[in-house]
Amino acid sequence: MGKLTIGCFASLVGSTNLDFAVKLSAAAMEKGHKVDLWVSGNGTMISIKDQRAFKDYSSLEKPLKELMAKGLNVTACEACAESRGYHADHTLEGVKRFSMDWYLGSAFDADRLLHIGGE
Repeated sequence: MGKLTIGCFASLVGSTNLDFAVKLSAAAMEKGHKVDLWVSGNGTMISIKDQRAFKDYSSLEKPLKELMAKGLNVTACEACAESRGYHADHTLEGVKRFSMDWYLGSAFDADRLLHIGGE
């Protein structure tokens, strides 16, 4: 199977970009593909640990942890996270933090690349 790199450039609250990126990652992994998920901009909020889940509000910590346990590689843009106050000590275990060159390297190495968001 191949490698899929997904770049999620989520916008403000209310966007379903992160939800879609996580669901797409799960579907690709079920088919046997390796998946690198890059989150940038407001999408870096997915990297925060111990978020409070609300009944009518998307909480992705549980599915993200489950997918990472199965091999999903999640990386957050370090500059984007830091500029939003999401510091390394508040990062969900297993989520990496690097600069954009990590994403470019993953994209170059991928069989397929998908950009989500960026509006």
